[in-house]
Amino acid sequence: MLANSPNNAVLIAAVSGRSLAAAARRAGLRPLVADLFNDADTLALAERAVKLSGSLQNGIDRKHLVETLQKLAGDDDPVAVIYGSGFERDPQMIEAISQHFAVAGNSARTVRLVKDPVSLSQLCTEFAIPHPDICFDTPDNPRDWLSKLTGGAGGSHVRPAHRGTSGQEYYFQRFVRGRNLSALFLANGDKAHVIGLSRQWFSPSENSPFRYGGAVRLLRYNPRRTQQIGDWLTALTRRTGLTGLCSADFIVGAEGLHLIEINPRPGATLDIFDTEETPLLRQHLHAVTGSDFSIPSYKISAASAIAYTAKAISAFPDVVWPTLTADHQTAGTSLQAGDPVCTVFATAPSASAAMKAVKGRVKQLAVNWREEFS
Repeated sequence: MLANSPNNAVLIAAVSGRSLAAAARRAGLRPLVADLFNDADTLALAERAVKLSGSLQNGIDRKHLVETLQKLAGDDDPVAVIYGSGFERDPQMIEAISQHFAVAGNSARTVRLVKDPVSLSQLCTEFAIPHPDICFDTPDNPRDWLSKLTGGAGGSHVRPAHRGTSGQEYYFQRFVRGRNLSALFLANGDKAHVIGLSRQWFSPSENSPFRYGGAVRLLRYNPRRTQQIGDWLTALTRRTGLTGLCSADFIVGAEGLHLIEINPRPGATLDIFDTEETPLLRQHLHAVTGSDFSIPSYKISAASAIAYTAKAISAFPDVVWPTLTADHQTAGTSLQAGDPVCTVFATAPSASAAMKAVKGRVKQLAVNWREEFS
């Protein structure tokens, strides 16, 4: 794929394309980005960028998606389209793109297999992977269940069932108590290679108790459980054809590991796992074409967190952004309560120190917009 495109341009399509654009630059690629925001960071990283139609609530609008990508590509001959978040809700968009471009990622068929709640439940039963019960009718005891959007991402769509939404796009999943664990892995259609594990946390709001808050890269984890995760993911890879960078979310409870979901594309933890020495987007391209790829090694931990505004802001102030931040809101932008303001990063010798550092930086930064509008 890389050999056939000497200009090394890649089309990136996602709800937010900044992290993929940064990863593309680290991989020596030229990112052409189509996303919903076109924030200042993305524009600085991208060689060209355009806004996609759609919204966080309704997802990417597929009506003009291919046309937008064709205009963005222009006279370039892109290596491929690399898609991020936003496509699991409507895999037909992947099919439409694949008729005009090479897609460096999972096919629509594979996405449906792992993102459809019934299909994933059946796969887990087939391979004896512990997985929470699901149903589509309101449970008798809804307090033991969660309401989820099929193909949803980021945690904002997850609600306790008694406060959740039901309907054609929603389903119920039994709540499993425990700590979350996420595995980032590279798949080649036959085997899954675990890159590393991370712990995520929530940043709850009144309407989104499971809203994504951040993640920290773990340096050490139980070897037996890590091996079990790798074996399960390899079984799912061989059955579904998973390829490229993907992630799997688990809950570690009293009865061990429970697989919650598979994310069949580069996700929220890309920032804390990508390295200059072994750029993951280049390994992603190698994996999807069946070429040999490398797995990075890590000596320290890294964490990232999202800073949200608790109150509506009519015109966001002009903030002098420090290093180790990204996805900055532009001065003068109007924000609703709960909107993301920026992403914050930290590194440290241990996971606990990195998590403490990144949460502290979020609090320090919030003074820039909290005091003025309190």
